[in-house]
Amino acid sequence: MTTIAGCQRLQRAWFAAMAQATGGRTFSTHESDWVWLPARCELMLMFPTTLSPAGLRPGLAEGVRLGARTVGVWLNGAVRGKELAEFGFESGWQPWWMSAPVEALTGLDSAGAAITSHVPEYYGPFAAELAVARAEPPKAWHALARVDGLPVGAAYSFYDGAAGDAKAVGGIFNMEVLPQFRRRGIGTALLSAVAQQAATAGAQELALNATPEGYELYSQRGFELIGRGQTWWLHLN
Repeated sequence: MTTIAGCQRLQRAWFAAMAQATGGRTFSTHESDWVWLPARCELMLMFPTTLSPAGLRPGLAEGVRLGARTVGVWLNGAVRGKELAEFGFESGWQPWWMSAPVEALTGLDSAGAAITSHVPEYYGPFAAELAVARAEPPKAWHALARVDGLPVGAAYSFYDGAAGDAKAVGGIFNMEVLPQFRRRGIGTALLSAVAQQAATAGAQELALNATPEGYELYSQRGFELIGRGQTWWLHLN
């Protein structure tokens, strides 16, 4: 069974892969591990075990130097955000960590979703981040759903054998279906398409962080709630 700690390692590995693919980097400041995501001008502090000015101040200074517009902090339930509020951060959305055996997803109908790393309609960070699906050796796969030729939904899967728990845990990230096209089976098709790629690479379980809105779909498709985390956000400009 995937644990919260495994989900956190997976999230960290995903952001690190995105940083590498888009010209970003990772760095540490006094037991604080940061990921710079240049495509979105976002700096992320990933699951610190403690929060201290000695770790926050140099990280934030580096974020300003890099041109970050937003700084996000991902926390587990054991770490409180009091120190973050003192630096101007505001409490944000709550990740709902969920996992499912990969076979629960690969058997779903994937018709209407195609694996691709080239989407002419993408621009800005969406176009830049497709590089993660073109990296070698493959660790990430991008699925796109179209209706009448137009993109209406997308998702990534990610599998790095070094991430997750003892079992081979992959992840599903950045899944979205346009509101007017929901409840048509598109989300299910995307889940199945990316799950098949991760399964072929060796994943036995898949984990994700859900919003309350996405919880209904994921729970109907075999995902179980593991626990909840917390995010904090600072907008620099």
